Amino acid sequence: MRVEIWSDIACPWCYVGKRRFEAALAAFEHRDQVEVTWRSFELDPAAPAERPQSGAEHLAAKYGMSVEEATAKNRQMTETAAGEGLDFHFDRQRGGNTFDGHRLIHLAAAHGRQDAMKERLMRAYFTEGELMSDHAALARLAADVGLPADEVRALLDGDLHAGDVRDDERTGAALGINGVPFFVVDRAFGASGAQPPEVLADLLRHAWEARPVEVVATGESCGIDGC
Repeated sequence: MRVEIWSDIACPWCYVGKRRFEAALAAFEHRDQVEVTWRSFELDPAAPAERPQSGAEHLAAKYGMSVEEATAKNRQMTETAAGEGLDFHFDRQRGGNTFDGHRLIHLAAAHGRQDAMKERLMRAYFTEGELMSDHAALARLAADVGLPADEVRALLDGDLHAGDVRDDERTGAALGINGVPFFVVDRAFGASGAQPPEVLADLLRHAWEARPVEVVATGESCGIDGC
């Protein structure tokens, strides 16, 4: 069974949703037969390499609220994340373009390290205050999960996997995904948002039960037209 998760590195609910999905998957009876693929989604594809304003200032401008209100929302989000074992530090956050981070996640997939790379980038962004467009930081974070340095440098110096990121985004749009996280199972069932683990567990069970029967052997039999 295949689970595809559309998300952005700089999306706080995506990080919370990752933890909640992990809890659901850990409790799923058939977890060893589930393949998880992370798909790219940019909340702000036109974002500059680094925004000049703080995260609270950007949030305030985006949603038409005061900086104080935005700071309070970030505080609430920090508390929610803490409930999932995540340590958010919005005061350290350096907002900007996440495109190169998504390309790096695609490279990691080719080495069987996609989830590790996704996790490392999100922790770097939300906890450590790393900038996702900083090539030196991305190279260091890629080394943390064991990606070959020469391949990482070639990716950051060129446009490797740029098409894969855009393909993910086009596919997501075709599926009607306009917010993340978004969970898709076997391209047949979906769930939007950082749902509680029990909801995501229900999604997995429902999708598993709906799977077609796999015929592994055939022999003599009777049908509606006779034997």
